[in-house]
Amino acid sequence: MVPRAGIEPALPKKPDFESGASTNSATPANMYSYSRQEYKVSLRGVKHYAVFLLTSRGMLTRDFSFELPEELIAQYPAAERDSSRLLYIGSEGLISDTSFKQLPEYLKPGDLIVLNDTRVIPARLYAKKETGGSVEIMLERILDENTLLVQLRASKSPKEGTSLKLQDNTRFVVKGRKGSMFLLNYIGEEKISDLLTRLGHVPLPPYINRKDENIDQERYQTVFSDKPGAVAAPTAGLHFTDELLNKLKVKGIDNAKLTLHVGAGTFQPVRIDDISKHEMHSEFMFVSQDVVMKINETKKKGGRILAVGTTVVRSLETAAKSGALSCFKGDTDIFIYPGFKFRVVDFLLTNFHLPESTLLMLVAAFGGQEEVLNAYQHAIREQYRFYSYGDAMLIKAKQKD
Repeated sequence: MVPRAGIEPALPKKPDFESGASTNSATPANMYSYSRQEYKVSLRGVKHYAVFLLTSRGMLTRDFSFELPEELIAQYPAAERDSSRLLYIGSEGLISDTSFKQLPEYLKPGDLIVLNDTRVIPARLYAKKETGGSVEIMLERILDENTLLVQLRASKSPKEGTSLKLQDNTRFVVKGRKGSMFLLNYIGEEKISDLLTRLGHVPLPPYINRKDENIDQERYQTVFSDKPGAVAAPTAGLHFTDELLNKLKVKGIDNAKLTLHVGAGTFQPVRIDDISKHEMHSEFMFVSQDVVMKINETKKKGGRILAVGTTVVRSLETAAKSGALSCFKGDTDIFIYPGFKFRVVDFLLTNFHLPESTLLMLVAAFGGQEEVLNAYQHAIREQYRFYSYGDAMLIKAKQKD
């Protein structure tokens, strides 16, 4: 599955996450699929090709393509949280294979780990139209006590005014559309949060080809999750155990917590060729003054900042947009891709991401596009596990030229 130098293999078949979907379905069947545009990443010569791309045109979505064997997509979590493998990329692109339990060996006393303490809510509901057709409701955000912003998956897109009934006859009515999403009016007296607790399912990502199980209620949450609101897990944090966090503290490596409620839009692909024209989905985040002070004090003393996950990077860099890190509470739609100037983060801990995704583009911006894409090829050769329940990468910020 790994291409030889200069070979441009065909991309894998597009996975259909919505069987029987029609061309006007609420969420197209190819919403999460890979691009069929030509695959250009090779193991040698990639540096010269990347230079050519940057000088002759803007970056294109297909510049972040790679071919992944389906069997490397993790369908279940590892037996133990911290038993995952860890691929390390140094500042000069050198790669080494290790285990997550060895993370403390890459840090030093005085460094600071920044975590996202969002908690995943049971955001997936199953409903029926009055005609009997099945509809999957994927919550994006609760706007008020009676209004939800959601994604809908159905064989035919529900029209405004369509009634959707849950298994206990609780009813929603389609109010209209907002971009690619839908607005639902909730008809009921029970609090929406209580309804989700009672009937909702763990919102596993579309590339996990199974229904949620009891194990997911625990393992699709971080051990430090505290603020309910996410509809997808900040997956880099899934590897931590309380014991490992304590071990880090004993070594003099403290942590700080911010909040970014991950939305379902995190799985949406970039649908246009020129990535600079892509519009990011927005997500709520909160970086407190305590976190700002902790980070500033760490840097003042020569310590380094490890961001656990792309959500933490996006939060910190949003809060530092003005040039100096400051408290921030509100929505962010920051889109980070190669060429971005990082102001806060020194290390990034992250999982492996989907081809042509904004998450992969962020990682490539941080660690270097050539270095990251080569590391992905290495991970494929070495049979790393990919995506939400997969293994992790630790990346040291690329040295400036």
